[in-house]
Amino acid sequence: MGAPFDITYVFGYLPKLLSTLGMTLLIVGGSLLVGIVVGFLIALPRLYRIPVLNTLARIYVSFFRGTPILIQLFLFYYGLPEILKLAHLDISKAPVLVFVIITYGLHTGAFMSETIRASVTAVDRGQVEAAYAVGMTSYQAFTRIVLPQAMAIAVPVFSNLVIALLKDTSLAFSLGVMEMTGKAQTLGSLTQHFIEAYISLALIYLVVSMTLEKLLLIAERRLLRHEETDSTGHRRFRFERKSSYRRMVASVDAGKGGAEV
Repeated sequence: MGAPFDITYVFGYLPKLLSTLGMTLLIVGGSLLVGIVVGFLIALPRLYRIPVLNTLARIYVSFFRGTPILIQLFLFYYGLPEILKLAHLDISKAPVLVFVIITYGLHTGAFMSETIRASVTAVDRGQVEAAYAVGMTSYQAFTRIVLPQAMAIAVPVFSNLVIALLKDTSLAFSLGVMEMTGKAQTLGSLTQHFIEAYISLALIYLVVSMTLEKLLLIAERRLLRHEETDSTGHRRFRFERKSSYRRMVASVDAGKGGAEV
């Protein structure tokens, strides 16, 4: 049993935990960067149904969506150096943070690829055909017609993905990375005030999550501002957007978790 509850420790732990917030955000930012790049690369074979690559992309997505992130962390941290030794590459002395960001990035890339694929296919095909009819090239049709709408459709799911990634970073402590959860565990062990440490940790996660949610909501509104011309058009767009969003969520299989069938 820990020490008796003392509310003063909750406020005393806040600045100490905030000192490691930068590490947590670094993991989130680095993982998102890797995940977006990987997601685009994985989504392309799925969108264009490229033989062999399409199958490999499905296997990749199924693995990272169907296995726990903690298992993936252990596999990459302990297994990847051993595999690369067969190719005479020694990365055993690489910082553990590198393995953490790579693992989270590849994990995020699987969900990002499904988000990209679903949001692109949710855009009405008739708009693309109309763009071709007025003389646009495939690149112009994608960048001017498909991409802006796909980004607006994808933002809600992307927001959920970012928040989920933020919370998943708490598992990085299992490999020795001193982020916020690791710091809370250390403080609790030193003082035996575990409840106070975790309350402080929960408060920080809550504030950061709400802040990210608000920022992404602002980004979503900016992407949609050209659609909100009048009350009638606004209502019509909302109906179409909800329909596209439902199709997208159904294609992504309702968010995080679960292997692809």
